[in-house]
Amino acid sequence: MRALTWHGTNDVRVDTHPDPEIINPRDTIIKITSTAICGSDLHLYDGVIPGMKSGDILGHEFMGEVVETGPKSTLKKGQRVVVPFTISCGQCFFCQHQQFSACDNSNPVEKQDASEMLYGHAMSGIFGYSHLTGGYAGGQAEYVRVPFSDVGPIVIPDHLTDDQVLFLSDILPTGWMAADNAEIQPGDTVAVWGAGPVGLFAVQSAVLMGAAQVICIDHHPHRLELAQKFGAKIINFEETHVREALMEMTGGIGPDAVIDAVGMEAHGFTPDNVIDVVKQKIAPGADRGHALRQAILAVRKGGRVSVPGVYGGMLDKWPLGAMMEKGITIKTGQTHVQKYIKDLLRRIEEGEIDTTFLISHHLSLEDAPTGYKNFHDKQNEWTKVVLRPDMAKGA
Repeated sequence: MRALTWHGTNDVRVDTHPDPEIINPRDTIIKITSTAICGSDLHLYDGVIPGMKSGDILGHEFMGEVVETGPKSTLKKGQRVVVPFTISCGQCFFCQHQQFSACDNSNPVEKQDASEMLYGHAMSGIFGYSHLTGGYAGGQAEYVRVPFSDVGPIVIPDHLTDDQVLFLSDILPTGWMAADNAEIQPGDTVAVWGAGPVGLFAVQSAVLMGAAQVICIDHHPHRLELAQKFGAKIINFEETHVREALMEMTGGIGPDAVIDAVGMEAHGFTPDNVIDVVKQKIAPGADRGHALRQAILAVRKGGRVSVPGVYGGMLDKWPLGAMMEKGITIKTGQTHVQKYIKDLLRRIEEGEIDTTFLISHHLSLEDAPTGYKNFHDKQNEWTKVVLRPDMAKGA
């Protein structure tokens, strides 16, 4: 089969690999019909997430058709399914508490030492995302093996298109969980850092959850326009002092809840962020925390901080004093996709949520390296790239 593979910083290639095979009874093999490039894939592209090996197959946002099943899979050949990016067994302590992204059984034992050393516990499995999270082959390929297929994948009705449901794999439930973690109440003001895919879905989710005022912070004009379409007020951080603007927009109190949908490669032009950028260039595992620091300082006293943005290493200049003195609550984590996916599919079917607005480009799998480069370099215009293995190159 053909698959997109990682070969180093800013170096991804489409190579030929053996087709995946059933290994465990709960496995299934899926023929990919659509797969997307995620903003967190760019952290791998930039080489700032540790644990990658040359030749690793990328991709954790995908869907397709079931072509082979293990004897304990509950899926049937021919079904269309969306697959959560987090791999979860459904039976461990964490899965039983609907903390699916903390699954204790999805990261193979031989892969657990590195993440235990970095994070204190072994991380759960994630498709196409570092050997810290299991070293699983990803879905930017023609076929993929899906472990625990009786737990993760959700069957999609035929009347829904791939474009309508593909983002159930990651970014839609991630934006929804970000808003859920922000504990939004009627009348709240919610500020969202980042108008990328997760940030835009967090804006949409916050509005649906009843926030009275949603404010989105970014510097890409087109992405800010998309946020406005959902009713958000906008701040361009290159033109406006963010904290001063937020205080003015909240009567001097600050937002009730803030969402950092930016993560470990935050942009901005401040002395502390320049230091972050330099450290990340020379030290793998160093994060840029400018957006998160800004969010913590901006949120009102007693407010809530939600962090769906990906962080993978260590962070300097953490505002611990502000966090403690202001009495804020912080909730973070990879997304418990299986907790939210059925309800979000229902909302899509009923027309309450639209996801197709985000897609700017459809490309063939063979054109994936071009997609990565442009998604990385032209973020204002390339809002989301969907790859289709059945498309001809250059189509």
